[in-house]
Amino acid sequence: MFPEWVTQKCPETSAVHHEAAIARQAQLTKPTGALGRLEQLAIELAGLQATEQPRATRVPIIVFAGDHGIVAQGVSAYPQAVTIAMMANFAAGGAAISVLARQLGSTLEVVDAGTLAQEEMPGIVADKPRHGTRDFSIEPALTPAELAFAFEAGRRAVTRAEANQPDLLIFGEMGIGNTTTSAAIAASLLGISAEEIAGHGTGVDAAGRAHKARVVDAAIGRHGLAGASPEKILCAVGGLEIAAISGAIIAAAQARIPVLIDGFIVSVAALAAVRVNPSCRPFLLPSHQSAEQGHRLVLRALNVQPLISLDLRLGEGSGAAIALPLVRAACALHNEMATFAQANVPDRPS
Repeated sequence: MFPEWVTQKCPETSAVHHEAAIARQAQLTKPTGALGRLEQLAIELAGLQATEQPRATRVPIIVFAGDHGIVAQGVSAYPQAVTIAMMANFAAGGAAISVLARQLGSTLEVVDAGTLAQEEMPGIVADKPRHGTRDFSIEPALTPAELAFAFEAGRRAVTRAEANQPDLLIFGEMGIGNTTTSAAIAASLLGISAEEIAGHGTGVDAAGRAHKARVVDAAIGRHGLAGASPEKILCAVGGLEIAAISGAIIAAAQARIPVLIDGFIVSVAALAAVRVNPSCRPFLLPSHQSAEQGHRLVLRALNVQPLISLDLRLGEGSGAAIALPLVRAACALHNEMATFAQANVPDRPS
């Protein structure tokens, strides 16, 4: 069973602040709706943050890393050792998300939620119940206790971030094999075939993608995941870093902190979080649509529209980080533009 807190209801959007934001947008010196999605984004944030001044200044980035036993089935173009090497690269400041975090003025925390690393690594928070998941093609990836631990690890990461009073949070991931794991989770949650959702991941060719889909479909059948609960699905074919992100999303929403959702893998974690606790759904702000084949289907299931589409497929939280300046622009425009009355500009005739 999930820890009791996981299913506790998240706060509702503040209707008062949401309506006040709509009213302010109508008074700003621009034609109605001229700023398109940026207007809606500011209004949505005002309601979620329960404020007249929506903010996106303090935005910590947390990257969760994990290894996957399914890699033994030849589903990735890269060896599993890359997961640990990339964690070190994050901590050393050389990865894409490290560069983006510096550019944005965001802190970056890296959590080893379940890699094969046997020793603690400098600059990495180790919070894991085991070293990598089991190979879900032959046995369940996780036990219920391990799944619960991963959700708690996500919550602990949010608790650490809360100390700096974040306006938003960005979650990223790293784990060789995790697009296969995500495809298995998503296909099970959505009740579709892996062929519809499994993509090229880190760069497997067409034959590699077809092999990945066959492995996933076989595992879904083996574990009897048609119509299964989110808990059974995550235990059978889940990943520790993915489960940690699901837990972190729910914990953030419960603390009234919106989450800027990254690409395919984080979106799958978000879909799992929503299936476990539907009240967290309003706190999900989509950032981009990635080049990964199944991301569009997951976004559709979440009923969200991404801000940008740049054919990204890096992960790490990079797409959300790249979209963050748009969120900041939406807040600045909402908060700082003059009204018609302030600027002494004639408004539309009533």
